This record gives sequence, structure tokens and C-alpha cells, in this order.
Amino acid sequence: MSTRPERDIPCHFGPDHGLFGIYHPGASGVKEAVLLCPPLGQDLIRSHRLYRQLAHALAGLGFAVLRFDYYGTGDSAGLSEEVEWPRCLADVSDAAAQLRARSGCERIIGFGARLGGSLALAAADRAQLDELVLWDPVLDGAAHVAALNALQAALRFDTNRFLAPRPADLLADQWQGFAIDICLRQQLADLYLDPPRRRTLLLLSGAADPSADHHRFTATGADLATLAQPTPWNDLEHLETAIQSHQLIDIVSRRVQEAVHA
Repeated sequence: MSTRPERDIPCHFGPDHGLFGIYHPGASGVKEAVLLCPPLGQDLIRSHRLYRQLAHALAGLGFAVLRFDYYGTGDSAGLSEEVEWPRCLADVSDAAAQLRARSGCERIIGFGARLGGSLALAAADRAQLDELVLWDPVLDGAAHVAALNALQAALRFDTNRFLAPRPADLLADQWQGFAIDICLRQQLADLYLDPPRRRTLLLLSGAADPSADHHRFTATGADLATLAQPTPWNDLEHLETAIQSHQLIDIVSRRVQEAVHA
């Protein structure tokens, strides 16, 4: 199944049409569509090009695709400090509804990296996602918050970026350049996700052994795949470097094609 992808179609949807998305039409007769749930903060910026490449690859295979921004992120309405977990979950549901309405597809496969994977998983029932592909999803929110706090603290003393250590009070309300409200910090710290009740692929970066959370997911039937190269999500030295992985695009494309016959 292969078709030439049509042009990207910008769209606004959700409450007061405040959410922004890019719709990639699929081929006529294809019954599955793919919703690309982005991560948050610096991860969103760094993976933007990969999401676009993935959308084009999937559209080239005939699948309708929607990539979008949550309220307070990207090109959607709202401010960075207004981002909250419950609203992001609602945005996933609204995006899935928009994708169904535009594509005519009932079966939606949700993809997400990092917190985008967490949101796809947490919103799967509400958004009626039939299948999930989760790339390095955050399953333990407290550990994720600790890692981002440590990265933020390290930035204060980064002599490659600043001539002198930056005052702690100037950076207390942000993570890597993005304003973060205390409410979202607590919501993420409290995050602990249960295994999905649908066909799921956990896609992990690098050669590190799967965590207890990953084993907890595979014990309930989730599939596990590992990328050959690690992804430097929390690497200070590569903080402004775009996240790229042709292998990921190949794996996700194959998985979505398999879903047609599952």
C-alpha cells in the first residue's frame, strides 16, 4: 500500500478552536489513522522535525495522520505556564475526534514520545485509541520530575552557555527555557501509569535494560522493541540538538501497517 502524500493541511479545533494541528490526508479506503501526540517542553522542540517526517512517511503509506499542539504549547492558544495535565488529556481526545471527523476512520492508532506517549496512554480510553506506539514514555512521573530538576540545576553552571552561574531564583519556575506552573509539576510528580488494555508497542532507546515499569507492561501483553542508538533526551551537551531516528520511523511504519492485518 503506497500513495503520494497530499499537502499538509493546517487546522484549528477544540474549545474555541484554540488547538492547532496539521492534518495529512490518507488514501481512500484506508480504515486506520494515526494520531501523533507530542511531548512537552524542550522534547517537543527537539522532536518536531521527526514528527513531521513520521507523518509524511505514514501518509505516504496511505494513512491519515494528525499532529497537533496542546493548549499552551506550540502554535495552539494559551501560555506555557497554563499547561496542565487534565487539559492535555482533553486535548488528546479532541484531536482524536478531529482526526476521525476529517479522515472518516474509526480505528485510531496513537503514537507519542516521552510525555506524549504518557498522554496517549493516559487518554487512550477517553480518546478511544485502538492501539498505541509509545517511544520512551514517562511511566514514573516522580523520576521524570527529578531528572528535569537535575537538568535544570546543571544548566545554571553550564559554562558553555553562560559566562557565570545563573541565579537559582531566575530558573526556579522553568524547565529548560519553558515556564512551568507548580500545578503541572505536582501533576507530573504524581503520575504513575497502569499498563494499557489494548495492543501496545513500547519502543525504547539504546541498550539499557528495561525498567520494572517496562516489565510490568510487557507482563500484560505489550510488545517491546529497542532502538539501536540511545536518544539523548536528558543530555545537557545535546540539549539543543534535534532528535532524529530513521530506525524509529521504519519501526513505527511497519507497526502501523501490521495493525491493518491484526
